[in-house]
Amino acid sequence: MLKQTIVLFLLTLLPLSAIAQESSTVSSTSEGSTEISEGASDYLRFAPLASVFVLKACGVESSSSWKRLVVNSAASYVISCATTWGLKYTIHEQRPDKTDNHSFPSGHTMAAFAGAHILYKEYAHKSPWIAAAGYGVATFVGIDRVTHDRHHWYDVCAGAAIGILGTEAGYWLGDKITGEHSQYAVAFGPQSVSLAIMF
Repeated sequence: MLKQTIVLFLLTLLPLSAIAQESSTVSSTSEGSTEISEGASDYLRFAPLASVFVLKACGVESSSSWKRLVVNSAASYVISCATTWGLKYTIHEQRPDKTDNHSFPSGHTMAAFAGAHILYKEYAHKSPWIAAAGYGVATFVGIDRVTHDRHHWYDVCAGAAIGILGTEAGYWLGDKITGEHSQYAVAFGPQSVSLAIMF
């Protein structure tokens, strides 16, 4: 079963890697302006998170039920994205390629490391290689951002930290609100939201 899990995980990453190789750095539009293509990182930043859901859909046992996985993943990305874009539009760090002033922190790296940490939390019990592959892809995304002059090294480090810490916070919050072993239950009706607290 372990070999099947690892093979399935690698088959999930290979198509994304192939697509990523086709991307270029700068392309011209019909109006004469240029659009920045983010390179391989544009696709690979979602590979770790996509792998979590592909593995789960294929029947590989994760640490969470579907409900917990969806809620905690959503909470993780909401917290991580809010922190990242709050900082981007507060700090105004100029990118190395001087295209704009939203360099710090790296959003691509944040997304990749948030997904990698979710992969770790869900599948590290199956194989440490699955978790290592997720962090490896996320590290590649960070390196790709620096080598394409889209970020400074400290933008990437901050993005990685936000992704990991945001995921930890998302799992904590998700479990508190709607987790399987939570004291709280939230229900949504057509005209109301109910909160039940179990004692």
